[in-house]
Amino acid sequence: MQRRWCPPAMRLQTKTLLSYGALAFPLAVCLLCLQVFVPTFYAASTGLSLSTVAVVLLIARLCDMVTDPMVGYLSDRTPASLGRRRIWVVMGLPLVSVAAWALFLPPAEPSAGYLLFWTTAIYLAGTMVIVPMNAWGAELSPDYQERSRVTGSRALFGLVGTLAALLVPAVLGHADARDLDGVLATNAVLVLVTLGIALILACVSIPDHSSVSLPDTSITGCFAILRGPSPIRRLLAAFLVNGVAGAVPATLFLFYITHVIGRPDWAALLMVCYFAAAAVSVPLWVRASRLWGKCASWRFAMVIASLAFASTPFLGPGDEAVFLVIVLLIGLAAGADLVLPTALQADLIDWDDLKSGFRRAGVFYAVWGTATKLSFALAIAVAFPLLDLFGFKADAENTPTALSALAWLYGFLPAVLKLAALALMRGYPITACEHHRIRQSLDMRSAPATATV
Repeated sequence: MQRRWCPPAMRLQTKTLLSYGALAFPLAVCLLCLQVFVPTFYAASTGLSLSTVAVVLLIARLCDMVTDPMVGYLSDRTPASLGRRRIWVVMGLPLVSVAAWALFLPPAEPSAGYLLFWTTAIYLAGTMVIVPMNAWGAELSPDYQERSRVTGSRALFGLVGTLAALLVPAVLGHADARDLDGVLATNAVLVLVTLGIALILACVSIPDHSSVSLPDTSITGCFAILRGPSPIRRLLAAFLVNGVAGAVPATLFLFYITHVIGRPDWAALLMVCYFAAAAVSVPLWVRASRLWGKCASWRFAMVIASLAFASTPFLGPGDEAVFLVIVLLIGLAAGADLVLPTALQADLIDWDDLKSGFRRAGVFYAVWGTATKLSFALAIAVAFPLLDLFGFKADAENTPTALSALAWLYGFLPAVLKLAALALMRGYPITACEHHRIRQSLDMRSAPATATV
């Protein structure tokens, strides 16, 4: 495929990319804690059962899914004079810090109601930030390749934030998977400090002057873009399936390294290696997307991850070195998950604009956000109850049957789901050439054809 370089006039300033990417740093700290540490901590250290924690987190996620289309709808309709995307980020970041503090530093023996309230609160606050932030990023440039740079910046800062969430507690002596209270307390402080810095940068360094073109519909109309077969439905389906494939091992990682590999002291090292590999791979996947296209590069990453996951059910005590190699391979593939699907989503905003006459980035990212949250909800709803069914105990010795169930859930299920997502993306039609044609058509379209708000 012939490369099409971005004209110099369309390239974003480094200051803009760095300031935008910085928003992802504290959010990544929160996300890692919510995916990996919080479920395990509340299941192993608070007296709540695996099934109880699963039900609570599922309810919180389902409630949060309702807020995504609402925030996307309202963000698109916020007057540009207020900063259509910026104002939501400014309102949401302080709420994230308050909820993170309460959730990561709970009282002794917190109830299921406490977990539900503060988990719902942090998900709502995160929605207020993430949905407008993603739309904001898509609006920074209309160029097919430049959008990979935008999502690459966000992914890199997110990975650095994730590494900080692992390394800072480790430096302070909280490296063991069994010391989750210290890990969460340290990250609560880290979130508080970095959110303030990110908020200042967002206010002073990121332009927010995009226009939108919207249908006169209700919030439920957000999902009208999914009616009928389309590239949107196909990408969303693959995004959801691939998301579940990533969420299952993230949720079960601490259980797997503690009870199957038998090395909880390796947990921090392995997670650092995973996210470091993902961070190193991000610019490589951006480069690959220029050479081979975003879809082909993402599908290749899925193959790597699927093969790596498929080997993990056969590991056991003493295989920590082999598992380290597998973790590195999965991390390299994860870099593609962080960059390419979001860049593909941004291109579909242009496709929808040309097809329908509406430009609604907030609605698009509300739908994607809903899919992301549904993937994590499904992962917990499936994994934790199944472990309970096989008699797995988070804080005790386990039978061979329970350990086998954990190992197969951790590795085999993600491998199968990755292959399903791979199949869904076969023949995806929005290539670089097709997107270039779409942009040309949009540029030639008469300006009065769209009412700008």
